[in-house]
Amino acid sequence: MPPALTSAGTLTCPHGGTVTHRPGQSTVLVAGAPALTQQDAGTVVGCAFTVPGKPSPCSAVRWTAGAGQVRVGGLPVLHSASTGLCSNAEQAPQGPPIVLSTQPRVVVR
Repeated sequence: MPPALTSAGTLTCPHGGTVTHRPGQSTVLVAGAPALTQQDAGTVVGCAFTVPGKPSPCSAVRWTAGAGQVRVGGLPVLHSASTGLCSNAEQAPQGPPIVLSTQPRVVVR
């Protein structure tokens, strides 16, 4: 079972940009940080991705699938194996986010 994601986790876009989340809730804490839900979009900074002749940095992460059985406020909790997609400012898909670290105490199904 994969570990739950919180606002304290470390995530990047496929090109090394840093992903940060602003949790939509702050009442359910995991290891002292708010648990992230499928509705919590991430913001990407520092992505240097370019397509031929044009910068196309990742700017956001949208989550499409979270935990099947664990919910906060009716929304699926995110975990290290959750499905998401990074996109640029024009909403073009750029690839999946990469989870570098999570908290190890809580696992979800």
